[in-house]
Amino acid sequence: MEGFFARGDVNNGGSLGLKDRNDGFHFDPLSMTRRYFETFPTVPVEYPLLDGDRFLQNIVSLKASDLHLKSGFPPIFRMENLQLHVADNMPPLKRQEIARFIEDLLGVEACGDLNEGREIDFAHATGNGERFRMNAFLSMGSPSLSVRHIRSVIPGPEELGIPWSLRKLALGVSGLIIVTGPTGSGKSTTLASLVEEINLHRNVHIVTLEDPVEYVFHSKKALINQREIGRDSKSFRQALTRVLRQDPDVIMIGEMRDLESISLAITAAETGHLVMATLHTRDTASAIERMVDVFPAEQQEQIKSELSNTLLGICSQQLLQRIGGGRVLVTEMLVGNNAVRNRIRSGGAHHLRNIIMTAPKDGMYSFEQNLAALVRDHKISYETAAVHSIDVKDLNRFLETA
Repeated sequence: MEGFFARGDVNNGGSLGLKDRNDGFHFDPLSMTRRYFETFPTVPVEYPLLDGDRFLQNIVSLKASDLHLKSGFPPIFRMENLQLHVADNMPPLKRQEIARFIEDLLGVEACGDLNEGREIDFAHATGNGERFRMNAFLSMGSPSLSVRHIRSVIPGPEELGIPWSLRKLALGVSGLIIVTGPTGSGKSTTLASLVEEINLHRNVHIVTLEDPVEYVFHSKKALINQREIGRDSKSFRQALTRVLRQDPDVIMIGEMRDLESISLAITAAETGHLVMATLHTRDTASAIERMVDVFPAEQQEQIKSELSNTLLGICSQQLLQRIGGGRVLVTEMLVGNNAVRNRIRSGGAHHLRNIIMTAPKDGMYSFEQNLAALVRDHKISYETAAVHSIDVKDLNRFLETA
């Protein structure tokens, strides 16, 4: 990664004013960490060297969900309380250290793309079977890395708190299921849990299209082919276009990113396949609006019709801090009943909340209804619920009428 090294290190004469450790200057990593990063809570790491798989094991030992490596900062971990914690027994990292770490993971050729300003998504497995999803990118010209720990055992729906209505839809024969939410809300884990549920109960062929492959499935009752974009197929476009020729019963799409992927997902659902995918939106109504709005105006009426015919349901989710530590899943559930289908056709997606809150028998409920239930069960605080509520008035109303 000559391009990174040639630019020099921001820690040598850079904004932090750190000198080289061999020039006689006494370097105290702990005091430097306290001085520059006192706003971050701290956490000690067992292996304080940025050295391959042994360093990545710190994520597992700390029970952290994410790791961030940025030049000029010590390693930063996102802990179970959802806060960022800085490693208090490691000094701020130099760009060369991060560059070498990424190069060891990716290889020299792939790092050439990174040096040219291309972000790289990839997965890495350690020798002991732990898997990590990674994104390497440049920040102000310096290499940075974000790492997400992927649990080696796929958690079951009950453990995650996946709605029963979503589990029921996932055992259907055809149609479109969408899991939506912000980054870091556990969408991939929910999708993996649903795929594993199908794997345990149905004799079908499942094809997954992922960038990168995260959870690794082992065929049980189902045959599973996992395809990684960039390695097993050149692009999502090519993979989605050809997947229907691979005799799938179930298609799992890691993320619907654009018009083409949304269009092909709807087409696959229309042609008798069960399609499950993720989307980045805040709630269920926004998911429908996003899918429709991505199309040109002259196609939107047709897409509303196709979507109303194929949509099985949408689960929107977030991960919130649990009282006493850890995280809890909060969800909003929309099921494609007749009222929902009619509303999609008429273009009134913003009115779906009224249907969601008045159809509990179909397994539908709003974020505020789920938040209120979690507050009553003392799983989350009212303050946490209020901050993440879409409509605080609705939240208070459900708490008062319980």
